[in-house]
Amino acid sequence: MDYTKILEDLENKIYHPIYFLSGEEPYYIDLISDYIEDNVLTDAEKGFNQLVYYGKDTEVNTIIEASRRFPMMANQQVIIVKEAQSLKNIEDLKIYVEKPLRSTILVINYKYKKLDKRIGFVKTIQKNGIFFDSPRIYENKIPDWIEQYLADFKYTITPQAAIMLSEYLGANLSKVANELKKLIIALPEKTKITPEHIERNIGISKEYNVFELQNALGEKNVLKANRIINYFGANPSANPIQRTTASLHMYFSKLFIYHFLKDKSENSVAASLGLHPFFAKSYITAAKRYTPHKLFDIVGILREYDMKSKGYGNSSASEGELQKEMIYKILH
Repeated sequence: MDYTKILEDLENKIYHPIYFLSGEEPYYIDLISDYIEDNVLTDAEKGFNQLVYYGKDTEVNTIIEASRRFPMMANQQVIIVKEAQSLKNIEDLKIYVEKPLRSTILVINYKYKKLDKRIGFVKTIQKNGIFFDSPRIYENKIPDWIEQYLADFKYTITPQAAIMLSEYLGANLSKVANELKKLIIALPEKTKITPEHIERNIGISKEYNVFELQNALGEKNVLKANRIINYFGANPSANPIQRTTASLHMYFSKLFIYHFLKDKSENSVAASLGLHPFFAKSYITAAKRYTPHKLFDIVGILREYDMKSKGYGNSSASEGELQKEMIYKILH
């Protein structure tokens, strides 16, 4: 069952006795768990009927005993186990999961890890409750995720703005969602969000960001690339070199892969490289400006400066100086 169906059922007061929420992406786990914590019981009912435990501070037997109690002056009680990945012998919960109390809603937040779905414990959860797996979303999928998130609130966004946000915020969905909420609060419904909106409401420069740096390097625009990297050097806390190297590594790796594609049409390139179709043409043009040999060297340069930023082979250069050297080597 996906998270939208789980939330839809919760909104319709269709409850299950067990919600085992697991996976590498915590955003959806928190979304479901927080909804249950905030909405299933009234404020008056929560005092006697809602308990929150933390995996590292509790034991399986304590959770089982609490789950077997009946609610007081309410139809349900809610038991929430946070940080359940730290709970010792979690599979010992199977004795309760086999015969859960229908008046208890047991929510287990098992973050950053996966349980083998083939084991009996998981199969028992699936039989008597909800087992939800929240897989990690990779960075190249974040722009699409941003578009869908905003569409749910009746907003649209330009491809440039979606890329700009994803490059700046990375793959932390909670962080991305928080920034998108700022835009939703600030802008009227049905607004098409642009880089200007992002600069004005979130504070990411529409001219001096990693996305624009990629474009400058793809165009071999030395002046623009140096202007952006100088800005990064003057604002290192907002533009850390590790984020720059990671983004450029992904960018140049895709340009390298392009050279070995059999079908170099725009649609095929977009599909093969995981790009928004809007950007396929610019990637094709950029790839033609760099030979495979040069792109191989650039990937090595990025790795070298990533290591230097972490102290390996670098005794005194600042982040700003390292970024300037790195960009110079890429362009020459």
